[in-house]
Amino acid sequence: PYVKDKPLPLTPPTTTIKPLEEGTTLRLDVHGISGRARACTLNLPHGPIRTPVFMPVGTKGTIKGMTTSEILEDKKALNHGIILANTYHLASAPGTELVAEMGGLHKFMN
Repeated sequence: PYVKDKPLPLTPPTTTIKPLEEGTTLRLDVHGISGRARACTLNLPHGPIRTPVFMPVGTKGTIKGMTTSEILEDKKALNHGIILANTYHLASAPGTELVAEMGGLHKFMN
């Protein structure tokens, strides 16, 4: 159990990844806590992400200064498994209709 200001020992993540339950889009498995820091696995429909992790942010669906191929080729160097998208900016421009028309955010970004 969590007790404020008492660090929990860091435990390795389970080797077996539990699938997300039907209708669930997110699950956070906490492996350790130290102060305000957490070591977790963020389970998403596209796969698990171990944290802490570097998360590039794509404003309006693009990561400034890098092409999609550079991001994919340098995935190991960047050590990321996730890219954040600012939905406020996407809704403002280009707009949700265009993103949907393109087949969703992943296809829009590619």
